[in-house]
Amino acid sequence: MRYFIKLGKKLFPICRSITGEGTLKTLKIIKNEIPNLKIKSVKSGSKVFDWKVPDEWNVKDAYVLDKKNKKIINFKKNNLHLVGYSSPVQTTLKKKQFLEKLFFIEDYPKAIPYITSYYKRQWGLSVSKNQFQSFKKKYSEKDEFKVFIKSKFNKRGCLNYGELFIPGKKKDEILISTYICHPSMANNELSGPLLSIALAKYYFKKNLNKSLRFIFIPETIGSICFIKKNFKNLKKILCGINVTCVGDNKKYSYLETKYGDTILDQISLSVYKDLKINFKKYSFLERGSDERQFSSPGINIPMVSLMRSKYGTYPEYHTSLDNFKLVTAQGLKKSFKIHVNLINKLDKENKKQFFFGKMREKKIIKNNPINLIKCEPQMGKRGMYHLISKRGIKSEVKNLMNFLQYADGSNSLHTISKIIKVSMSDTRKIYYMLKKQKIVR
Repeated sequence: MRYFIKLGKKLFPICRSITGEGTLKTLKIIKNEIPNLKIKSVKSGSKVFDWKVPDEWNVKDAYVLDKKNKKIINFKKNNLHLVGYSSPVQTTLKKKQFLEKLFFIEDYPKAIPYITSYYKRQWGLSVSKNQFQSFKKKYSEKDEFKVFIKSKFNKRGCLNYGELFIPGKKKDEILISTYICHPSMANNELSGPLLSIALAKYYFKKNLNKSLRFIFIPETIGSICFIKKNFKNLKKILCGINVTCVGDNKKYSYLETKYGDTILDQISLSVYKDLKINFKKYSFLERGSDERQFSSPGINIPMVSLMRSKYGTYPEYHTSLDNFKLVTAQGLKKSFKIHVNLINKLDKENKKQFFFGKMREKKIIKNNPINLIKCEPQMGKRGMYHLISKRGIKSEVKNLMNFLQYADGSNSLHTISKIIKVSMSDTRKIYYMLKKQKIVR
C-alpha cells in the first residue's frame, strides 16, 4: 500500500470541488492508474431530479495582504484557506469586517477548517484559531486588509465523475462508490479513491460471478447525477458500498443499511467476525451523504460503509490536520482486506437474498407519508437546509432529512417517530412542513 500513499500525496494538494479543473485533473490521474475508467460529464444547469448542476467553479489564487502588503492568508500554501465556491473578490476591509469573514474551529486551535458554500454565492476564508487570535491581537481597529479571490464561474461548464465497470459472469452488480470532491484531506477524502483504485486493480485479475461498478463522484450532486443518468438500469445493482474514511489506523466502524436487516448487513457483520475485528456500529441515522441518495425512497439500493474512524468522529475531520500523518499504508492495507472479504462473500450470495428485508420488499400503505421526490430534495433552495457547510449538522435539519428517508410509504407517522427518535408532536410538525412544500403526501 506504500505505492497508494505516494499516489495520495500526489493528489493531496489539488484543489478539488464538486466541479472544476481540479476534479477533472484528479480523474485523469485515476484513469492513468485504471485505464478503463470512463470520465463522464453533466452540463452545468442540467436538472437532475430536484437539483440543478451548479456552474463550474475554478480558482487561480486567493490571498490577503495586511497594511504592509504582507500575505497573511495564502490559498497557494493551503487551499482550505478559501471557502469552497467563493465568489471572486477584490476589496479592502477594516479589521472588524475582515475578522467577520473568517471561519475557524474553537476546539482545535491549529486546524484550518474545510468550509463550502456550493449553492449560495458568497465568499469567505478559513484560518486556524491561532491565526485568528494573532490577527486580532496584532492589528488595530483602523488597520485595513486587501482581499483578493481570483475565482470564476462558468455557466457552460460541467460536473465530471468517473465510472469503471468490471463485468462478471452475471449482469447483477455490486456498486462501489467513493468521493473525489474534497481538497487536501487524506482520510475523509483520498483514502476512499485510493482504496477503490486498489480494489479495481485487484478485481481486474479475478473472475467474479457478479459485476462490479466503481464510481468516483462529487459528494451528493455526483450521486444524484449518476442515479438520474442510470435510473432505468439501477435494478441491476443489488447493493452498494460507500468507501470513505478507510485510511487511518485507529478504530473500526460500521454504518448499517437503512433498516439494518438486509443480507448486506449480515455479510458485512460476518466479515468483521471472521477477521476478529472489534468495531463500533452506527445506525443509518448517523449516515453521511451518498447513502441518503442511493437508499432514498424510489431508489432503494441498500448501502453500507466499512470504515476505520467514521467521518465526524475524529478530531482531524474536515480540517487541515486530516493529512498523511493520519492515513497510513497499514491502515489502508487492513481496509483493503476487509473490503476484499466483503466483495468475495457478496459475490457468492444468491441474488434472491438481496431482496430480503423491509427496504427491498416494502408494502405501500395508503395513509402513510410518501416522499414525492426521487433522491434527496434540494432543501437549501427552500430555506430548510444550511447553505454554509461546516462540521456537524443541526438536530432540526437532521430530523427533517431522517423523516424524508423513512417516508417511503411503508411507515406510519408513529413508526417514523420511533425510527428517527423524535417525539410524535415534532414528527407531525415535520410532516406538515414537508407537505406544505409539496415534498411528501
